[in-house]
Amino acid sequence: MSADDIVDIFRRVLETDTITADSDFFELGGDSLLGTRVLSAVARRHGVELSFDDFAAAPTASALSAKIASVSR
Repeated sequence: MSADDIVDIFRRVLETDTITADSDFFELGGDSLLGTRVLSAVARRHGVELSFDDFAAAPTASALSAKIASVSR
């Protein structure tokens, strides 16, 4: 899953277009409830199940993309 795919998910969940691959989901107003929506979208699109702790440790689209790549191998 590319960082651009995750940016699209962040934009949809947070309802804003002002997101880049290096934007921190939580600094943009995301919370744990919205974070679970991101994780659900990732799981649906790519079959990768991540924990909320995984997401909290990698809260940008680029970091989350790298995390997905590391567990998908």
